[in-house]
Amino acid sequence: MPADQTELNTSEIHRERAKSGIDVVQVAAMSAIPWLLHGFSTRRGGVSSVYSGSHEAEDLNLGFTEADDKANVVTNRERFLEAVTRDPGFPLITVRQVHSAVVKILVSADADSNLGPADGMITAEAGVLLGIQTADCIPVLVADRRRRVVGAFHAGWRGTVKRIVEDGIGRMRAEFGSGPEDLVAAIGPGIGQCCYGVGEEVRSEFASQFSYAAALFREAGTGESRRAHLDLVEANRQQLLDAGLAPSAISAVGECTGCRTDRYFSYRAERGSTGRMLSVIGVKPA
Repeated sequence: MPADQTELNTSEIHRERAKSGIDVVQVAAMSAIPWLLHGFSTRRGGVSSVYSGSHEAEDLNLGFTEADDKANVVTNRERFLEAVTRDPGFPLITVRQVHSAVVKILVSADADSNLGPADGMITAEAGVLLGIQTADCIPVLVADRRRRVVGAFHAGWRGTVKRIVEDGIGRMRAEFGSGPEDLVAAIGPGIGQCCYGVGEEVRSEFASQFSYAAALFREAGTGESRRAHLDLVEANRQQLLDAGLAPSAISAVGECTGCRTDRYFSYRAERGSTGRMLSVIGVKPA
């Protein structure tokens, strides 16, 4: 870990709220904001069975994957949206995620439900949720407590090395005047350093971009299986700090999707045959 930085705040910062069999993971700092909606899904409480390893319908797959039936995903999304907002038809905006640093600005709640290729979204519009899909990559949600602006960012290693979170907060500042002192952030469930072995090319990419890159990696394994393991959560926390957020304003769920396939989808642990979680944030309608 880079010098002079505190550990990730994972104690007493997240809670689960079950509704109709759906678990919604929420961080306390965001739940305390009266006008804010947010939540991270798990894989529990849905009607999909294709990824469960049994014929029982139980998975909450929220991505329109090739293997799952579209009607199942629609039902799953309605269940999750109802758990977060109490309205199964609450407007949800997504993007076609391409591991980029592209951030779109949603200027109208009446916009199309998919903003095209991007990996981040920002809006000040009330009555709409921004949604990021993940199955190992790191979802980062940000809220401006003063100006009622929200952002959602998809940070795999490629997006992280391109500084999507740091640049996204820069866009919030440029477009809406958001000051870092007014921001709170939540880092959702994603693959932990324990399970994320990467190649030397990834380490080189980070070393070329960040002065603290060496602290993001540790060696694991023995012999030919020895590999560098990347801490994507810490990498994105560093970007939030570099964007000006105080350490106390950053919360992390702190669960590894690779370790907890009973609870989350993991593309790596399940060898590509898996569903998707949704991480959502929005401003409550007036």
